[in-house]
Amino acid sequence: MIDMEKLRLTTLVENTAPRRGLLAEMGLCILIEADGLNILMDSGASTKTVTHNAEILGINLAKVDIIVLSHGHYDHTGGLPAVLSAINKEVEIIAHPAVWGLKYGKNHNTEGYHYSGIPYRREELERLGARFTLTPDPTWLNEDIVVSGEEPMTTDFEAVDDVLYLKEGGQFIPDPMDDDQSLYLKTELGLVIILGCAHRGTVNIIRHAQQLTCTEQVYMVVGGTHLIGASQEQFNRTVAALHEVGVLKLGACHCTGMKKSAMLAEEFGDNFFFNNAGTVIELPM
Repeated sequence: MIDMEKLRLTTLVENTAPRRGLLAEMGLCILIEADGLNILMDSGASTKTVTHNAEILGINLAKVDIIVLSHGHYDHTGGLPAVLSAINKEVEIIAHPAVWGLKYGKNHNTEGYHYSGIPYRREELERLGARFTLTPDPTWLNEDIVVSGEEPMTTDFEAVDDVLYLKEGGQFIPDPMDDDQSLYLKTELGLVIILGCAHRGTVNIIRHAQQLTCTEQVYMVVGGTHLIGASQEQFNRTVAALHEVGVLKLGACHCTGMKKSAMLAEEFGDNFFFNNAGTVIELPM
């Protein structure tokens, strides 16, 4: 199990930034320091915010050992050039092969499509030191930390948003978000699950984490839950499942949306926290 004294989560980029000097943007980036590994989950949306906030928080990005991409949307990958330049050495980036798909969002009012994928060419990032490991399978970083790989969809109330599309052969087709993945950490308190956007469903992800790690207890879920557009039924069933699983701490942010975050705060009380930019988590909380 991970030594609790050697585990720290720092949110570098998020939609909100309550601390003076920090920047906010629609995006997510979390630094995970655990068992001597420095793992960067995503990079935010722009090249400015992640490096600016890291400097304000006293974090030297050069210490990053591994980058994990939760999926291939711009708000999780836009800061990669700045991050790679700050690391200034070859660094492994773990992602699903579908991360490089031509991703688009659809505006149902105008019926128009806008590009929402990685805003850089792979070769450009490789020139800056990126070494991509692309696999749909789980990737164990050590015996207690695993990148989820492709997350099965097993619930009957969670689905990928119908505004997400791929462009293939000049045609737009629904994006199944096969590249959606998360990070699971085994601690003495239970699982710590770090979400990117949870496009394939927060409860699906939790179930996958339990099965993959052979661990039932879930101590903390932190990150984007993608409940922002969820129906009341989906929200209620998600909350019921979180209570059933026994999640002890919930730190929602980013694509959860402020309204749904407030509703989760109402449901979970003191066990809920807003995971803003600048949030530093040291366990136990």
